[in-house]
Amino acid sequence: MIGRCCWIALFGWVATQCVLAVPAWGQRNNLDPFAIERERLVQNVLIPGGIKDRRVLDSVGTTPRHEFVPREYIGSAYMDIAIPIGDQQTISSPFIVAMMTEALQPKPTDIVLEIGTGSGYQAAILSPLVKEVYTIEIKEDLGQRTIALLEELGYENVFCKLGDGFQGWKEHAPFDKIIVTCSPADVPVPLRDQLKEGGLMVIPVGERYQQMLYLMRKKDGKLEKEALMPTLFVPMTGNAESTRPDKPDGSKPTLYNTSFEEPLIRDFHIPGWYYQFGCIQVEDPEAPDGKNVVQFQSNDPNLPNMLLQGIPIDGRIVTRIKLGAWISLEDVKVGRNKEKSPSVAIQYFDENRNRVGYNYVGGFKGTRNWRYEEKAFNVPPQTREAIVSIGLFGAEGIARFDGVVLEPITK
Repeated sequence: MIGRCCWIALFGWVATQCVLAVPAWGQRNNLDPFAIERERLVQNVLIPGGIKDRRVLDSVGTTPRHEFVPREYIGSAYMDIAIPIGDQQTISSPFIVAMMTEALQPKPTDIVLEIGTGSGYQAAILSPLVKEVYTIEIKEDLGQRTIALLEELGYENVFCKLGDGFQGWKEHAPFDKIIVTCSPADVPVPLRDQLKEGGLMVIPVGERYQQMLYLMRKKDGKLEKEALMPTLFVPMTGNAESTRPDKPDGSKPTLYNTSFEEPLIRDFHIPGWYYQFGCIQVEDPEAPDGKNVVQFQSNDPNLPNMLLQGIPIDGRIVTRIKLGAWISLEDVKVGRNKEKSPSVAIQYFDENRNRVGYNYVGGFKGTRNWRYEEKAFNVPPQTREAIVSIGLFGAEGIARFDGVVLEPITK
């Protein structure tokens, strides 16, 4: 798959507060130093994020994610972030893995096809929930590593091969469920054909930086789809990406739905933005740009309260930008780190999706009415894409945002 797993939550938030007294996983993993970190992840991120399926929570709480990340990232294994695993690939954040797994409605009798695992983590999460998992890896080096790791860890019902994931695995079709963790422009025909009648597929599709995660059910040979939420996954490599009809233009970075006037998805999710945590869209009679704004509210500095959007941006062409938004505050408290404050922020990434820079407009606190805040920044020349974010980022209180701006500065 091309770039394989999801980018969600690259900021790396994970709660460090004391967890609830639910020590089942810890009891089963007395010798596992990571057991308490998995329990915190479940209690402080997945459950507050809306994951309800106890079997899915239990699988995340017992699966050793630290085994599926490079050694240099082991300390971040249980943060809710996407982690690079080499060859331009990433391992999805635990929340997105749990959310997609729950949407798949896994049953012990299911035979599941998984497309796009670079690390084996999604397959490992599915393993105790279904009968068999068939997972396809495109990148040969990662695939060989994944095969060896899954065997070493004893996942006997997971079968892995190298190949073109979007061609599926015809020899073992039809499948009860299919889960895709990379983003094509549309559903590949072989995957549709290899899904059983009545079967479910979870897949992100759409433009490169404006994707929608769908739950699809096969009925009378066709796929009926239900939008779950906006998302951002890395694309497929090779032909699947080169034939994408709408290709991103890094010379014209543009944000979508900056004034939050687009209708909500499923009455909650804000179009164009993803990793929606700790915020809602509300009407404000004093909104400076339209009628709707996004409101963040938190009394816990350990929870991720943010909203993200990915964009293409070529630092060789766009060398300087202005970044800003309208912001209002109510009883906002900020700690020593001013970056953990109501902010508009941008992270820059190179062609290998390594972070090469970070800027923010923030440090605000107290109570104040709407005020426009803006700064100009140099774009690192190696930048090829970026993630723009708004949120509280660890501050406490209420902050509202409207009219987010990111524009190139021309000479």
